[in-house]
Amino acid sequence: MYLRRSKVQEPSSVPPARSVNQPDSKQDRQRDPTNTGSATTEQTLLPIIFFVQRTKEITMKFTVVALSSLVAAASAFTPSSFVRTTDVVHRAALSSSTSLDMKYKVAVVGGGPSGACAAEIFAQEKGIDTVLFERKLDNAKPCGGAIPLCMVGEFDLPESVVDRKVRKMNLISPTGVEVNIGDTLQPDEYIGMCRREILDQYIRDRAIEFGAECVNGLVTSIDVPADHKVSESQYTINYQEYQEGSSAGVPKSMNVDVIVGADGANSRVAKAMDAGQYNFAIAFQERIKISDEKMKFYEEMAEMYVGDDVSPDFYGWVFPKYDHVGVGTGTVVNRPAIKQYQKAIRDRAGDKIAGGKIIKVEAHPIPEHYRPRRVQGRIALVGDAAGYVTKCSGEGIYFAAKSGRMAAEEIVALMKGGSRLPTQAEIEDTYCKKYDGLYGPTYTVLDILQKVFYTNNGAREAFVELCNSKYVQQVTFDSYLYKRVQGNNPLDDLKLLGETVSCMVKGYSIAKPDAEFSNPVESQKRI
Repeated sequence: MYLRRSKVQEPSSVPPARSVNQPDSKQDRQRDPTNTGSATTEQTLLPIIFFVQRTKEITMKFTVVALSSLVAAASAFTPSSFVRTTDVVHRAALSSSTSLDMKYKVAVVGGGPSGACAAEIFAQEKGIDTVLFERKLDNAKPCGGAIPLCMVGEFDLPESVVDRKVRKMNLISPTGVEVNIGDTLQPDEYIGMCRREILDQYIRDRAIEFGAECVNGLVTSIDVPADHKVSESQYTINYQEYQEGSSAGVPKSMNVDVIVGADGANSRVAKAMDAGQYNFAIAFQERIKISDEKMKFYEEMAEMYVGDDVSPDFYGWVFPKYDHVGVGTGTVVNRPAIKQYQKAIRDRAGDKIAGGKIIKVEAHPIPEHYRPRRVQGRIALVGDAAGYVTKCSGEGIYFAAKSGRMAAEEIVALMKGGSRLPTQAEIEDTYCKKYDGLYGPTYTVLDILQKVFYTNNGAREAFVELCNSKYVQQVTFDSYLYKRVQGNNPLDDLKLLGETVSCMVKGYSIAKPDAEFSNPVESQKRI
């Protein structure tokens, strides 16, 4: 028999002390909590046919308890090798009747919206130990920072995480035609503009308050057992834990039972589980501090610029933040030219941001589609790591948070109070199936819209003109704010089809030809 470790292990020639709360085997971990291991007077009067079997059980349990007591005594003189980033109050075992019960351990890698939302669900389950890994607790991820209204209520976010409430959007075509949309919004409706360092920290802190253990460290690799799909073999997470005064960190490892990969587009969890590669965009953003007078224009206004000068397949943006604006763009098909496109969006914004000071420059890969495999064994991907970013809008924050929460809720339900581990098939049939059922149509529609309207200047001109339609504005905002493809009016849809054809004809007649480019090697790169 053996006691399996789930504590942090530091590289050393001397094995770390074992915990009394760790089980000998799967059977110990799932033992009936009403079984105390002591024979009663009534049991001694049972028929003799059960005597031998009962004696064997008593002997085995006596041996284990005795061994555990010795380990506990030794452990009392062994200092912990884990220096936590935050104080953690460990929950009581599932049953006080036995000291051998041990909770399964879930590791969430990545402390952004997807990881933090997953961790807070796991942390509320008393039968599960939850560890949240985040390499940079003050991370300011390059991001437009827009969140839909439904996210504020659904995830119980305070107004303090929302810098600006955008109620108007200014769309600018390649030829400079401007269309202002937002008249269809109700007084209490808005698009929230956030700084990721504020939003992420709020949700992460909430997960820690629920009991998640936060490790400030970089996960460097994950050892995946060959039989992890058919056994309860643990995964080993290798990481560098941040330590004051050390640039490299302290190498450590931890054994866990379930892993949720929420570590973004360059996911090391995805690499470890062989999730496959996907195509990606590069998003580039500059935070620009402008005068208070110029900020008044962006009080409730965001801007979106389209044209092959700012992006051959996306759009450029100016989004208001607390005391500055985020100015950025992105592209999939011509990533090497991203700085050229960034200069163009600054030029297009012109006097509205003139004289501003660039206070931060950010760039980050954005996935273009789902990973080929989102679940392997007891490892599941969420957020950008899974590929949950929409085409056309490039939105990912809400889908990251939602996927993290959904994955955790389904896994917690499958674990039945921490009494069992889920299988790959079970996770796919619950989390993946439900997520795809809810949001699959949204991804499909936005993928089509991007291919129709973002591929050339003629289509971009048509797109901006179509947004003059109040019906288009209503459907667009409702779909974005409440994250569901709206059930539209058939007559209005038929009318819209005619308007689309008309706008396309007009757009192609006035648009300038798109600039040609070629990057046959880099365009084939995947992550």
